[in-house]
Amino acid sequence: MDRVSVWDHNVDATCGLCNASPESRNHLFFGCSYSSQLWEYLSYGLLRSSYSNDWSSIMPLLCQDDKGRKWSFCIRYAFQACLYAIWRERNKIKHGERATPVTILKKLVAKSIRNKLSLIENYRRKGMEGVLIFWFEARS
Repeated sequence: MDRVSVWDHNVDATCGLCNASPESRNHLFFGCSYSSQLWEYLSYGLLRSSYSNDWSSIMPLLCQDDKGRKWSFCIRYAFQACLYAIWRERNKIKHGERATPVTILKKLVAKSIRNKLSLIENYRRKGMEGVLIFWFEARS
């Protein structure tokens, strides 16, 4: 949104999810209270002491390969699902709709991740055996 407000000064640059700060990449992902709640819900169990909601701190974590294939896939997929959901909610607001309450969005995104992991297990991908159990254990 930073660039759009430079082009058109009449554009409201306030984050539509929290209505508290100017919308920027770092705010939208995951400085905003709405998006931060979703990210924490999905990622804290996997990241534990490495947890951060700061974009520049998250990027190196996503590039780590030393924690195993299941961990790498789960954190990267959770990140992707979270970004997609937040961007979709942001666009709903920009087009006059209401955002899904974050408590409901958490459940919807977690369910979509579980569905993907279940599908991966059914295909018996090498190194991904027990990925669904891994996901549940990491988040408990």
